[in-house]
Amino acid sequence: MARLVITHSTYVEGLIPLLRKLATLPDIDTITPAVITRVRGRSHGLRLRVSSPITGGHKLLARRGSTAQEVFVVTRLSRDQLQDHLDRLAS
Repeated sequence: MARLVITHSTYVEGLIPLLRKLATLPDIDTITPAVITRVRGRSHGLRLRVSSPITGGHKLLARRGSTAQEVFVVTRLSRDQLQDHLDRLAS
């Protein structure tokens, strides 16, 4: 099971339970939620998408309503494999 780093006092609503499910995947090493920002537009429900590559993994963007949060995932999975897992977990 991967390590889920809990360092903030606030998170996008519903994000932590979804990240706990993601942490059970065998190819995920570390998940670190990061900065929360306000964004234009609105997202219905919680959506996670792979945003950009980082050293050793990928950056995700979690959106709910007009709030977005970066999430860093250290993994051996490719971008497409990670996005497929996220889509399955979110449904």
